[in-house]
This record gives sequence, structure tokens and C-alpha cells, in this order.
Amino acid sequence: MQCTFRFRTTLSLWTLLIGSFNIAGLGPWPSVWAESLDAVNLSAVSGGDITLPCDSHSPPPPDALLLVVWYKNNIPIYSYDGRVKGPSALWADATLVGRAEWHLSPESVLHIRNVVPTDRALYRCRVDFKVSPTRNYKYMLQVIELPEKPKIFDEKGKEVIGTAGPYVEDSSLKLTCVVSGGKPMPRIRWWKEEKIMAQLDPVEDETRLSVLELRIHSLKRDHFETVYSCTAENTAIVPPLRVNVQIQLYLRPLFVEILEREQPLSVGQETDIACKAVGARPPATITWWLGDKNMVVNTPQTNSEDRNETISFLRWTPRMEHDGQVLTCRASHPILEHATLETTITLDLHYVPIVQLQLGSKLNPNDIEEGDDVYFECIVRANPPSYKVVWEHNGQVMTHNQRAGVIAGTAHLALQGVSRDQAGQYVCVASNVEGDGRSLPVFLQVIYKPICKNTMTAVIGAAINEAAKITCAVDASPLPKNFQWTLNNTLGTIELDTGKFTIEKSGRSILTYIPTSDMDYGSLACRATNLAGQQIEPCRYTLLPAVKPDPPTNCSTLNLTDDSAEVKCVAGYDGGLQTTYFVEAWEADELIANVSTILPVWKLQGLGSGKALQLVFYANNARGRSEITVLRIHTLSRLALHTEAKNNYMIIDTNWALGIVAGALGTLAAVAVITVLARRRQRPLEYDVPLQNMKACKDAIHSSNHSPIQDDKNPDVVPLGKDFTSTRDSELPPEPPPYGIALSSIQPVGASKSAHILHDRTNTPHSLNASGSEGQIHHNATVVLDYAAQRIAGHSLARCPSLSNRTAMLIAAVKLNLSLEGLLLDMFSSKCA
Repeated sequence: MQCTFRFRTTLSLWTLLIGSFNIAGLGPWPSVWAESLDAVNLSAVSGGDITLPCDSHSPPPPDALLLVVWYKNNIPIYSYDGRVKGPSALWADATLVGRAEWHLSPESVLHIRNVVPTDRALYRCRVDFKVSPTRNYKYMLQVIELPEKPKIFDEKGKEVIGTAGPYVEDSSLKLTCVVSGGKPMPRIRWWKEEKIMAQLDPVEDETRLSVLELRIHSLKRDHFETVYSCTAENTAIVPPLRVNVQIQLYLRPLFVEILEREQPLSVGQETDIACKAVGARPPATITWWLGDKNMVVNTPQTNSEDRNETISFLRWTPRMEHDGQVLTCRASHPILEHATLETTITLDLHYVPIVQLQLGSKLNPNDIEEGDDVYFECIVRANPPSYKVVWEHNGQVMTHNQRAGVIAGTAHLALQGVSRDQAGQYVCVASNVEGDGRSLPVFLQVIYKPICKNTMTAVIGAAINEAAKITCAVDASPLPKNFQWTLNNTLGTIELDTGKFTIEKSGRSILTYIPTSDMDYGSLACRATNLAGQQIEPCRYTLLPAVKPDPPTNCSTLNLTDDSAEVKCVAGYDGGLQTTYFVEAWEADELIANVSTILPVWKLQGLGSGKALQLVFYANNARGRSEITVLRIHTLSRLALHTEAKNNYMIIDTNWALGIVAGALGTLAAVAVITVLARRRQRPLEYDVPLQNMKACKDAIHSSNHSPIQDDKNPDVVPLGKDFTSTRDSELPPEPPPYGIALSSIQPVGASKSAHILHDRTNTPHSLNASGSEGQIHHNATVVLDYAAQRIAGHSLARCPSLSNRTAMLIAAVKLNLSLEGLLLDMFSSKCA
């Protein structure tokens, strides 16, 4: 390795030695100045880069590059040995170490970085080939020294950086641009945008300073924020050095205005009022004044993007006392004196009408009796003016009705022949676009004698030696202060002692009465007295001994579902005391509901579906409990409710089919019965039909198709007589009449029979008179069939009042066949469940 290093060093030295002499006579190169005459001029900026071309590519045919040597003023400074591979092929002078770099491809050039003034010289590149002739390239390098960056100074010699001023309008301006150094000397210029305002050409002197002034004798608003530039240049290689300065001015506001609003100002409504100031620099300070009072503005003022406009918003709620006052917006300059502008508006506030209502000045409000004439005055103050006036009496709007004595105008209300019903509060309402203004109510007092609030004679129950409180409430104006209580019984009329009753401030009297014997009962009367006089018709009360209440009656269901029932009864006598009504729901021996109300109306819930329940009703007061009333109900089945809609169409079709079959069978049965009776008319027999057998048959049909509870309420079922010993739970429909009973004794369906008819019918022998004609036999058979049809129709219509004409046709067919009665009743029961 040491041998190799010594070889390369020896080679470089021989190369430099050879390059020090010319080829012809091994003598020195010609003078540098002589050689510079045919050199290419190049320029570089101090601190920049320069590229020196040197073509090292051989001409055809290809030849081997042996050596490239660069000379500076004929002194070798850089070489490239083409015979050596690697970095050792390059050599550089100490002045170029780290700054020079040789590029062989794509073009052969020497690139020098960070050019310094000492690099100014004549450069020559020699290229040696193995066979081809040697080449030489010469360059005269000029190194340009840039001047320092320009500096700007104001009149006071203070350096200006970025902004000059601020100046006042119409004042003068002088700015000085100073540039130091530069080789060659630079050219100095002042610019305004693209226009040259002043120029200084290069001047060589010893100070190496270039100075150029900019003068403006009178600054105007157009100079505000104008940008001036000072440039210095001594070469076209790099852009000119530039420094900018912006002129700032103090500008007074040009004008100020309060911006118009689309909507007028309204009293009591928060509003924003805007004021704009234009042209002030810096932005104007805006203040608000109401009269001579400075108003507080909580919202900061805002500036436009160019800061030429300033807007202030006054958020404010006007009041009535502000109407007609002067509102001022004032814009002042924060620096300049005597630069304040202002604008004003006179407030024209809109407000809801202010209404005052008063009774006629000649009327005494404490001495107005029924029949007097009364008038009111409505005083309205509004902006804008009101467009209508409405009068109200006790919250109700009054209308003009001269026939009724009500004369309503925009400013006055007259009541002719006032009555007690017209007493109360009167209000005058005036309206404009701002809203409705209501006056304070004025109370009209119409004096009249007391009258009872309850004109009905009340029944009061009181027990002996127990206190009963009776309240006497009257309607009177003014309220009565004196009351008189009297008792009228068999002994006559007695005035009760004042210690037995009290008089309340509300104008009513409460009597505490304790009867001590049967003679203390009777009729009580109460009379009140006020300023208008004594009550003409007294308040009356019937005082009776307190007893237990009567039981509720006529109980029925209003609405029956699968889980609830609404029940209503008629209240009986309450015994003269406060009465509570109870209902208990029993399932067998289990109590499942117990509800009490002050009225005999109940709603029972949670009963369960498909249950037979017994409802027990009774009343209770302080004297005890009444007798009970019992009602049986059946809650509906949920299965029936869910399947009714699905099977409704099928049931109707089935009814029609059964009706046709029943009609046919009924016809055949009727013909057979008539034929048998005709054959046996020569042998009259006594049809002794036992009552027990008929009743048993009827019971079977009844129990399979009817609910006893529903029959209790069926208007088409003939009730039993009083002599029929049966409980409410076991009541049954009437038995079919014996064949011997005349047609006249059978009433239409739905008509109840008297007790003595049923009684007589029960005691009559059930035998048919055999001595009748054939027509009589046929007639009696028809009677039986008609009665059965009427019973079926009564049950059907009672259970399902919405039966259609189709069902009526079916019932007509059933008249011909009594044996189908049970089947048809089952059909109706399932259809109307």
C-alpha cells in the first residue's frame, strides 16, 4: 500500500511538472493578460456557485483520456488523472479543497461552490488524450460583490422597519434609502408598485455608500397604507435587493350614521340598534347617548376586513319614558383631537295600548241599585293608534245590544236599567299592532236583597240530643250581616236564639241545632238582611229524624266486558245524612271486590273472564247500614270475544240453513198434528197435562239456554206473580198455558201479566174441552205454536237487539215447530254471547 501511495504522488508531481512547460520548448506559458484576450467571460456572485465547462470527450474514433488539468492564472489548481481509478484520480489546490468538484458526465465541468472575491482570475482547462491532440479552454471569471441590504431611515434618522409613521393628513414625508458596499457600485431606486419614484445610478467613491431620498410634500388619504420599496442592484444574475415600507396615517372619520331598522322600536321589547362609522384610522370609538346620559354597551364594536368601517350594536330595551327622547351615536378618533362626528334620532316608540277604565264621574260606586243606569269611560293611549276596543264582563266579551240595554262604544259603555246579573268586574281592552292593552278591572257593585243560593228545600236528618249543622248560604250584595232562623212545627213558628247560629264573613250562617224531643222537628227557615233590605223568600230546610238510608234500587250494568263491569243504581232516601254507597262482588263465598262511592255508580275491574258473580249493593250513613240489593252478572269469556269475529259469517250461514230445515220439519209436524186431531174428533179425549211435567220441560229448556241474571232484566219475559214462592235467584219464565185457556188470555210478547191471572191459571184444571169442533182443535194447536214462537222471539230480541230481518224470517219458520225451541235458543245464545 505504501508503494502505491508513493507511485501516485510521484505521478501527480510529474503531471504538474509537465504542465508547467509548453510542449514546444518546455518554457513557461505566455502572459496571463495576453491569454485573457481570447478567453470566455464568466460572472459569478460572491457566495454563489460557478460552473466551468471543459469537454473531455474524445473525438471519433474513441481515444483514451489521460489527464485533465485546470490552471488559475497559469498555476495548476485542479487535475483529473484518467489512468487512475477511484478518488485518488482527483487533486485540488488548497484554495479549492471542499469547494471544487469535477463532473465527467453527462458533461465535463468543474463546479465551484461558495465563490469568493479571490476567485476572480483567468482559468484554463487542458485535456490530454492518448492519441488525439490536446485541448485548451480559457475563461475569464469576474466575481461580483453584492451590496448590503438597503436600509430606510426617517426624518429623525431612525431606521424604519416595515411601517413608517403614523403621519397626520397633509403633513410631509421624507424617507432615506442607504446602501453600503457592492462591486461594482449598485443602482438605487424608489418604487411605488411598478412605478419608479426616484433613482440613483452607480457612483464610485471611497465611502462605498449609496444614498437616495424619497420626499412627499403633502400626505393625503390616498397615501394611507401605501407601500414604497427601495431596491439596490449591481448585476442581472440575482434579483435586486429590496426593502418595503408601508405608510401609516391618522385618518378622521368621514361620516357616522344610525342604520335604519325594518321594524319600529317597541316598548318593553329588547332590540339591537346599529351605528356605523366610516373612514377613521385607527377605527373610531363609538359611544351611545340617550339625552345627556352615556349608555352602557356590552357588545364590542366590530370592524370590517379592510378596517374602513366600524359598527357598534346597542342592545337595549326601551321604556315608556324614553318615548320622544333623543338617541345619539358619537364616533371619535382615539388619537386626533377635534375629530368627532355624531348623528341623532328622536325616538318614536311603539307600545301596547295603555288603557284606563273608570266609572262615570257622576256615579257613586257604593250606591248603585237594580234599575239604575250605569256608564263607563275607557281612556286609551297608544302608538300606533288602537283599531278596536272590546268590553269584557267577568271575562266574557260583551256585544252591543241596545234592545237589552247594552250600548258599547270605543270610548264608553252604557248599561241601561242595570240588573244584579250585570254586577262584577268590567275590563276595557284596546288593540293595536303591538298587542292588546287591558285596563285594570273595575268592580261594579249592584245592591240587591239576599236570595237563597239553593232554592230547593233541603232535607236535614238529625238525631235526638245530637248536634246537626245547617248552613244557610245566600246571594246578596253587599254581603249580609244579620240572619234570622225560625222553626215551624205543630206548636207554631219559633224564632231561634242568636246564640245557636254564627255568621261568617263570607255572608253565610251556620245553625247548630240539637233536637231534644219529637216536637223539635219541623221546617226551618233562614232570612238574611243587608243594606238593600231583608230577604223576601227565606231558605227552607226540612228537619227530620236521622235514620238509616234506603237501599239502592233498579241496579243494572252499563258496560260488561271480560274483566270489568260498570254498574249503576238509583239512590234511595239517604236518611237526611251524608251517605256512602257500597258494592261487593262475590264469587261463590269469596269476596273479590269492594268499592264505595258517594254516588251509586261503580266501575269494577279485575273481575276475571267468564265468571258468574253476585253483586251486593247497600248504603251507609252515620245511623247505620241499609238493606241489600242483589244482582247477578256473568263476565264475558275471552275465547268468545276472540272467536266471535272469525265465526260471525259461519254462524249467519248456519242460522239460515237451520232455519230452512226447521221450517220444513215444522210444516210436516203441523200437518201431522192437524191430521191426528181431525181423525179423533169423533172420540173427544181429555188431555190432562200435568203442570209438573210442563214445568220440568220448560225448566230444561230454560236452564240450557238462558242466564237467570239476564232474564231478570229481559223486558220480553213475562214475570211471575207475587204468589209464586221463589227467590230472586230461582225465578223462571212463565209456563205455557193449558190447551183449554182462551186465546184472549195470552198477551203479546213483552207484556207482563197480572198476578191474579197467573193465579187463576194455576188453579184451573189442565184439560181440553173435547166437545170442540175441528176448527176449534186446529185453532188451539195454532195458539200453542204461536205462543212458543212468541216466547222464542222475546228471548232472542232481549238477548240480541241487533238481530236482522234474516233472523226474523228464521223465527217465523220456528213457529211451525215447537220441538226446535231448545236448539234455536242455543244458537241465539252462542251468537250473542
